[in-house]
Amino acid sequence: MPLLCLDVGSTWTKGALVSDGGALLRTAQHATTPPEVLRGVDAVAGELGAPPSLVCSSAGGGLRLVVVGQERLVSAEAGRRVALSAGAKVVHVCAGDLDEPGVRELRASEPDVVLLVGGTDGGDRRTLLHNARELGAAGVRFPIVLAGNADARAEALELLAGRTVVATGNVLPDIGELAPGPARAAIREVFLRHVIGGKGLSRGHRFRDLVRAVTPDAVLTGVSLLASAVVDTGAVLVVDVGGATTDVYSAAPTADAPTGAVALPPDRRTVEGDLGVRWSAPGVVAEATAARLVDPDPALSAAADHRATAVADVPATPAEAATDLRLATLAARLGIRRHLEAVGPSFGPLGVGLLVLSGGAFRHAESVAIVEHALRADPALRPLLRTARLTVDHHHVLAPAGLLSASGHLGAATHLVTSELT
Repeated sequence: MPLLCLDVGSTWTKGALVSDGGALLRTAQHATTPPEVLRGVDAVAGELGAPPSLVCSSAGGGLRLVVVGQERLVSAEAGRRVALSAGAKVVHVCAGDLDEPGVRELRASEPDVVLLVGGTDGGDRRTLLHNARELGAAGVRFPIVLAGNADARAEALELLAGRTVVATGNVLPDIGELAPGPARAAIREVFLRHVIGGKGLSRGHRFRDLVRAVTPDAVLTGVSLLASAVVDTGAVLVVDVGGATTDVYSAAPTADAPTGAVALPPDRRTVEGDLGVRWSAPGVVAEATAARLVDPDPALSAAADHRATAVADVPATPAEAATDLRLATLAARLGIRRHLEAVGPSFGPLGVGLLVLSGGAFRHAESVAIVEHALRADPALRPLLRTARLTVDHHHVLAPAGLLSASGHLGAATHLVTSELT
């Protein structure tokens, strides 16, 4: 029986009907319909003639995460790097002992989840317990994922009594050893149980019950699956330019770190909330001008300002489509640059073998040759992309592949990404 995979985004709700074997049968999309997103979900399901099977969502701003750690270069950095692999946007990092001003800063960042880490297993307990005590005394209402020193877990839970807490394995069980899996699973659990229902996206429980993952987490799973399928040609880099954000994902065969440092997870994601082709279009032009990727251009600035106020508009002329593509190209260049700053240049011995462009501006373009030229000509990106093959995710299959894989349909997921993207 075919499976209908749905991605409910801030702008569009996209559906992919996939056969048991992973063949893409049909796709459809509808504008997302807050404050009742189920109207858009049902419209897509009706067009594709199947009930929703697997759903992910980034509507309502996705997943905002704060990391509270022992010190920035070790445990706080470990927590930040776990978040890179968990589909979360890190909006604040606290390092060291929390105090009253620190708690105020944390609240001001408006997190959906706090990742509380600190100490290796059997190592220092003091900072983790101090921060647990401060968060407990402050009466914070946002959920907390506790992923620090296992020997201090029971006492930390006592200090956090009355709060919503999910305890899991230490993200840094030993010096230089990063273990992101348990924390990533716990962050996903918190999103599904405690966050998605509080976004004001739908009445009742039906939408919350349908959602299986935050969209970036599903996409990252799809990217990892794709990287496994093309492991002999190098790492995979995916750039997804949306209306509000630009997400960049990478999956590398290995991710080595210097002795004593915190190793990067092989699969990672960064999100740029000021880069997009609708809400965030003015930020693209401002940053690209500041970085000297473009000369000051009043016409481009005016077009970006218009898109930020008319977010549901679709290009009606070739000139409007060309402007969308230009903005998306600039967002991609800036997003990849920032991704490299966040995760470093380590993509394994073969470097990047496959570059995937995702997002409506790329999918609807007659040709992305001009995009490819701009990316390869960028001096900051040229060494990274010199031998990479470029493709476009025309049917938005990475999120459905991630949903399928996480739900036990690994064969179908693998067939879907390899048939569409390789």
